[in-house]
Amino acid sequence: MFNYPVLHFPLSLLVLWLSALVGTKLRNQRPLVGEEREDFGFVQAAALTLLGLIIGFSFSMATGRYEQRRNYEEAEANAIGTEYVRAGLLPASDAAQVRAQLAKYLDLRVLFYRTRDQTELQKINTDTGLLQTEMWTAVQNPALAQPTPVMALAVAGMNDVLNSRGYTQAAWWNRIPTAAWGLMIAIAILCNLLLGYGARSGQVKSAVLLILPFLVSIAFLLIADIDAPRGALIHVPPQNLVSLSHSLPKS
Repeated sequence: MFNYPVLHFPLSLLVLWLSALVGTKLRNQRPLVGEEREDFGFVQAAALTLLGLIIGFSFSMATGRYEQRRNYEEAEANAIGTEYVRAGLLPASDAAQVRAQLAKYLDLRVLFYRTRDQTELQKINTDTGLLQTEMWTAVQNPALAQPTPVMALAVAGMNDVLNSRGYTQAAWWNRIPTAAWGLMIAIAILCNLLLGYGARSGQVKSAVLLILPFLVSIAFLLIADIDAPRGALIHVPPQNLVSLSHSLPKS
C-alpha cells in the first residue's frame, strides 16, 4: 500500500473519518459534563500536538531519504562520466569496448529510474548485473597484463561505477519502517476518536468531522509519496544520467 500512495489516501481518509464518527457515538452514550470537558480538552490538545510532531518528524525522514536518492543519482552520473574518460588510459581496443559497455550501462541506469513495472525492473537489474561483470573483466584483464599506476586509475574508476549502483539500491530500500507507519496511523485514529468524542454539539454534522481526517490523510499522502521511490507522483528523475547520455559521443 505504501508503494502506491494514491491508493493510501482514500483508505486513510475513510478510516480516520469513521474513527471520528465512532467518537460521536461514544459521546452520545457517555457525554462529558462539568470539569470533565476541561480536562478532556487538555488531553485532546496534547494528542493533536503529538500527532502533528510525529507527522512533521516522518515528513523530515521522507524528505531526507528523497534527497539521499537524488544525491546518489548525481554520484552515479559522475562516476560513469569519469570512468568513460579514464577508459582512454586503456589500450585502444579495450578502451573502445569499455566505453561501449558504459554507454549501454548508462541506458540501463536511466531505465532503472524511469520504469514502474516490476517485471521490467527485474530484467533491468539482471541485465545490469551481467553487464557489470563484463565491464569489470574488461578493465581487469589489461590492468593485470600491465599493472601500472595509470591502469590503476581505470580500475578505481570502474570500482566507483559498481559501488555507486550499490549505494543507490540501498538508498531506494531505505524507507520509513512499516512499524512506524502503523504507530502513526494508530495515533491518528485515536486523535480523530477524541475529536468526535469531544464535539460539543449533539447535532454536529458528519461533514465537519471530515476536516481533520482529510488534512491528516493529505499529510500521509505527501509523506508516502515522497518516501516511495517508485509508483509515486513525486520521484527522482534521472536528469544527471540523461544529461550525461546526451553528452557522450554517438557511435
